[in-house]
Parts: sequence; structure tokens; C-alpha cells
Amino acid sequence: MADGRAAHDPFSDLRRIGIDEISYKRGHRYLTICVDHDSGRLVWAAVGRDKATLNGFFDLLGDERCQEIRLVSADGAEWIGDVVKERCKNATLCIDSFHVCQWASKALDEVRREVWNEARKGGMSGHAKELKGCRYALWRNPEDLTERQERKLAWIATVNKKLYRAYLMKEQLRIAIGTKGVLALTMLDEWLIWAARCRIPVFVELGRKIKRNIKGIE
Repeated sequence: MADGRAAHDPFSDLRRIGIDEISYKRGHRYLTICVDHDSGRLVWAAVGRDKATLNGFFDLLGDERCQEIRLVSADGAEWIGDVVKERCKNATLCIDSFHVCQWASKALDEVRREVWNEARKGGMSGHAKELKGCRYALWRNPEDLTERQERKLAWIATVNKKLYRAYLMKEQLRIAIGTKGVLALTMLDEWLIWAARCRIPVFVELGRKIKRNIKGIE
């Protein structure tokens, strides 16, 4: 019955939704999208990524159905959070683990670009070339690495301690986020202490961001 209603009304029975922004045209344009977590359906999409765009979705939904929503997952963007808190007063706003891991991967890539630039400007062209080709070795989970990528990581551990430390921080956060229960909270607390003391600016800031949003991380 619910599936039949959804076929005629894409906004029926929405209780747990996810809101995200995706880029197209090489990152120059953006869509804001909404998915129904219970059915996996894409229920709405519109060009733009701002409060006005998202308010357009909730206007279509109507106030009564907005109050029926119980959970909204997003990426931590303030413009999404502000609108959800205003329009969906009965909903819990959370940040899904995928986006937290994505934050860490982006921070790691900033460190990689930084050390690549340092090597390039310092006349270490060989190091710079190797570092440029290390992105996927750094991004992938250890269990998914090829032998070549494992060798690249071993090389990084030898020649650039800062980048390797950033990689370990990304991995430890991924493991903490993927853990359940009390152990997950303990691991995340330990990671936040590490981030605060790591002396890698992007990871210090990432730690602060996670701390600000920790109650909403699922």
C-alpha cells in the first residue's frame, strides 16, 4: 500500500530522509537532493545548494508532513541544519558516517597536496612525482590496497612522516566511526585528543568540527 501511494505521491510516508548536495559540470554546478532512507528512493532534487533551495522542498512537502519526519541525515552543512531545525521540529538531525569519513579523506588530501607542493618547490621532482601518484593508495581502505599501493604507503612512511601520520589519523577515524557502542565513543574520544595535539592544521580543525557535531554523528 505504501509503495502504491509513493508511486502517485513521492512525498508520502516520509519519516527518515537524507539531504545532500552533489556537483555536476566538473564541480561548477550543484544539486540539492533528498532520499527516503526507508525505501532508498530519490524523492526530490533541485539546482542550487542554499537555504532557499532546500526551503523549496519543504514548501512542497507542507507543514503537516514536515512534522511527520523523525530523522534527517546530512553532511554537517550549516545551511542544511538551520533549515531542518526550523522546518522539521520533530526530527533528529544527524551526520552519517560516510560524510565524516569523507571529511577525513579531504583533510588527508590537503596534506598530500601540501607536501607535494613543498617537494616540488624544493627541487625534489622525484618525490613530487611519487606523491602526486599516491592519492588512491592513501584514500583506499588497507584491505583493498593493491601490492603496488602497499609499496607506496611503505614509501610514504619512510620519506614523509607528516603525511603518513595524516593517513593513520584518517584510518583510525574510519575505524572509530565504524565501531558500535561504548567502544566507539571511547575510540572517538581518543581520536579527538590525538587530533587536538597532532600539529597538522587541517586535522586540528577537523577534530574541532567533529567535536561541534558529535551529538549528531550516527
